[in-house]
Amino acid sequence: MLKKTLLACALIAPLSANADIYTIDPAHSFVHFSIDHMGFSKLTGRFNAMSGTMDLDFDKGTGTVDVRVDPASVDTAHQKRDNHLRSADFFNVVEFPDITFKSTSATLSDNGGTLKGDLTIKGITQPVTLVISNHACGIQPFNKKTICGFNATTNIKRSDFNINWGLPNIVGDEVALSIEAEGIKEE
Repeated sequence: MLKKTLLACALIAPLSANADIYTIDPAHSFVHFSIDHMGFSKLTGRFNAMSGTMDLDFDKGTGTVDVRVDPASVDTAHQKRDNHLRSADFFNVVEFPDITFKSTSATLSDNGGTLKGDLTIKGITQPVTLVISNHACGIQPFNKKTICGFNATTNIKRSDFNINWGLPNIVGDEVALSIEAEGIKEE
């Protein structure tokens, strides 16, 4: 009986050993955005507060990501504009204090891949596909912890999330998103 139990444990262990859970490091993870401003230029900004987890299995090339972004942390380097973005005209952070992304599938290749999932802004959920241009894991030299990170991009239409102020001539509809995230392996 003991031999059968040890054999079963030996067979199950490799299956679960490859998937690792990483807690997103808010000091090294950001969502950046770029959007047309009156046809003159691209306005850029970022969200300064992001949290969540990544469950990654690089051997199988799969994983999941569950992220929360605080829309009140929006930062365009202009306080008056940032306050307007927090208002009901845009993110309405009082009524909708979270932006979330929950992956539904991931395909990881040697140094890229895709991450499909549901993005929720202002209580409206839309499917999005993130294109991963880079991912890497290793030991962080300062704290000696295992770190994994990725860079990904996507484009969304803000009107899909009922963010319509200034459309179409003041602020564009298409938003380019760039996500840079690092996670620390949970022990």
